[in-house]
Order: sequence, then structure tokens, then C-alpha cells
Amino acid sequence: MDTHTQKFKVRLGLFVIGGLALFTIAIFIIGKQKNLFNPVFKLTTTFYNVSGLQVGNNIRFSGISVGTVDRISIINDSTVKVEMLVRKEVQQFIKTDCGVAIGSEGLIGDRLLIITQGSTNAPMAKDGQHLTSTEPVETDAIIASLQVTSASVEVVASQLAEVMTNINSGKGTLGRLIQDSTIAEDINQTILNFKESSTRLNETMETSRQNVADIMTSLKVTTNNTEGITKQLERSMIEINEGNGTLGRLIYDTIIAGNINSTIYNLNKTTESLNSTIDAFQHSLLLRGMFRKKAEAEELKRIEEAKQLDKEDKKAKKEEEAKEEIEEK
Repeated sequence: MDTHTQKFKVRLGLFVIGGLALFTIAIFIIGKQKNLFNPVFKLTTTFYNVSGLQVGNNIRFSGISVGTVDRISIINDSTVKVEMLVRKEVQQFIKTDCGVAIGSEGLIGDRLLIITQGSTNAPMAKDGQHLTSTEPVETDAIIASLQVTSASVEVVASQLAEVMTNINSGKGTLGRLIQDSTIAEDINQTILNFKESSTRLNETMETSRQNVADIMTSLKVTTNNTEGITKQLERSMIEINEGNGTLGRLIYDTIIAGNINSTIYNLNKTTESLNSTIDAFQHSLLLRGMFRKKAEAEELKRIEEAKQLDKEDKKAKKEEEAKEEIEEK
């Protein structure tokens, strides 16, 4: 092939231009994805385990890709530092109390960083701001937990199958309730009895309600009577307090009280005079002998009664001694 012809040079020029164009487009696309041509600011965070996160992975905020992971470095045996490049245009929405978590694109996609939203009152994050992080859940831990859960489910399923077998066989209380028709009939009869009892209870409650109504009527009448008695008593007390009537005059009239005291004093004097007269009468010559005989008769009667009591005591004592002798024999 002649390489010095004009046609060949045109083809070579077109090929070089096309290659340069493709290279420029590729660089532009890659640079756009990696934020090489956009103004950015830096954020940092730390994890105990980055769980497969790599440099260049995307960063999302509110579900939108806003940057890329710029650098991952190990600080010590338990801390990994992650540096992020985020587009400057979203800086106003990222607050100092935003959090950072590790997620994945789909179920088995690449890892990515997720910046959670902060509070509206928090200040805006500055360049080089450190954000708090949430540790990712390892897939191995999830699988191990699922294995334990699967084993537990298998045991539960086995036990449940055994229980259902016993129930279908009519064993146990639940099996008898389902399979035994006699228990169902008893339950139906119990429900009927309960309904009958409820009906009787309603009738009793209705009767009790009527009785209560009668009692309340009686109480109302009694209350009215009591109210009338109270008014009469109030009127009587007012009359007494005003000194009206016999009782009022006895309480408040000092003249009557003085007369009563005078009468009592005169009765006491009369009683003393009467006692003196009776004593003088008893010691008079005409009646002295009669009163002496009466006194002697009373003394003889007293002596006879004393002798009779003494005889009865001796008799009772002898009977007691005879009884004791019999008991000893």
C-alpha cells in the first residue's frame, strides 16, 4: 500500500481525529462520574469495618449521587478513615449532624456511602467536616443469623406437625373439642343454660328495679314526713326560745323558777315538822306501850327467823357430810 498518497493521509487523519474524540469523550464521561470537572468539598468519617468499600465508589444523598470516595486509610487496628469528595452545589443541604452509612447498589451491587439527612436547625457542614458513621451489617452475620433462625423454624415446624397430628387424632383438650361431638353438644347446652340464666337475671333485675322504685317512693314519703316533723320541731324550739308556753316559761321565766324553789323549801320544812310530830307522837304516854309491844314482836320475829336459818344451815351441812361419806365408800 502506498502510504504517501493523499487518500491514505486523509484516512489516517480521520482515524487520529476519531481516536482523539473518543478519548476526550471517555475522559469527560469518567471525569464527570468522578467529579474531576466539578467544584467539590471534602468530608471525612471513620468506620470499624468498611465492609468492602473501595475508592471511587459513589456517595448518595437523598437517593442522588453527589460524590465519590476519594481515599480509604487505616488509622489503627480498629479505625478506618474514609475521605469523600462531594459536589459543592449540595453543601448547603448537608448539615453537621448528618450521618454516614455503608450500603450497596442493589442486592449484590457495589458498595456505596449513604449520607443521611440532618436537622434543619443544624449548621451547614464545612470543608473537611467530620461526620458520624453507622457501622454496616456484615453479610456473614446475616447468613449466620438466618441459619440459626432456620434451625429454630425447623424445630417449630416439627413440633407443630406433631401437635396437629395429635389434634387430628382427637388427643388432648383441643383435639377432643374438635373431634368429640359430645363436648360440642355440652357446650351448646351450656350456652342455652347461660341464655336462660341471663333471661331470669333480667327478670330479677326488672323486679328489683320495681322494688327499688317502691322503696324510693316510700323514702320520699318518709322524707316529706320528716321534713314536716322538722318544721314543727323548729317552730316549737322557736316558741321555747322565745319563752312561750309552759316549757318556755319554765326555762326562761325567773319568777316561776323562784316560786318552785320556794315551794321546795316549804315542802322540806313541812317534812321536818312532820317527822318531829311523829317522833313526839311515838314517845307519848298513851302510845308508848303500843310501840314497845310492836318493837318486841318484831324482835321475836327476827330471832325466830335467825333460828330457822340456823336449822336450815345445819341440815344442809349434815346432808353434805352424808354425801361425802357415800362418795368415799
